[in-house]
Amino acid sequence: MSKIGVVLSGCGVFDGSEIHEAVAVLLALARAGVNYQCMSPDTEQMHVVNHFTGEVAEGQKRNVLVESARIARGDIKSISSVNINDYDGLVFPGGFGAAKNLCNFAVAGADCDVNSDVARLVQAAHAAGKPMAFVCISPVIAAALLGNRGVKVTIGDDEEAARQISEMGGQHLNCTVKQMVVDNENKIITSPAYMKAENIADLFDDVTASVNALMEMINNQAASSA
Repeated sequence: MSKIGVVLSGCGVFDGSEIHEAVAVLLALARAGVNYQCMSPDTEQMHVVNHFTGEVAEGQKRNVLVESARIARGDIKSISSVNINDYDGLVFPGGFGAAKNLCNFAVAGADCDVNSDVARLVQAAHAAGKPMAFVCISPVIAAALLGNRGVKVTIGDDEEAARQISEMGGQHLNCTVKQMVVDNENKIITSPAYMKAENIADLFDDVTASVNALMEMINNQAASSA
């Protein structure tokens, strides 16, 4: 049975993983009969946002791994302990945490740096030919790390983010909700999720389609190598 790593970036859309997207990923994997393991970098969040007011909570600090454990119900690993050989693929839910904690795209744009543990994991997966799915804003991580490979991605149709993806060497394709970009050469699947979805039902359909495409890619690889 396949095992997928789900990379979380905290808990909450404004400073961590988008919770609906993360849960949609876990549900889609479970319904596909796939084992998964949540994982996260063990590092401090860029900042803490009060999700009621939308304002930064000055003076507060939170740990990305500790906050991600809320979504994972405590069953989570630090990425620093993860060996990609134990997994068949990876999924990255979105949320601002992907652009603030997994990388700093939210403040640095095309000049962003990716967390070293996240970068190691993605680069190891790519080198091993392991398929990866990135949803919502998280495709900027693929662009930052695989732009030199001409990776094809989507974050919907945001012109500024698309321009920055192009600056990193990635190829951006516009998509609406429930559409996706499949880069077979780099084995990367991306979809806009809440970058375009207007409700949770469309969001769940979008994420499920991406997860199913990921599993199809993994299964096709396994069949061709059998």
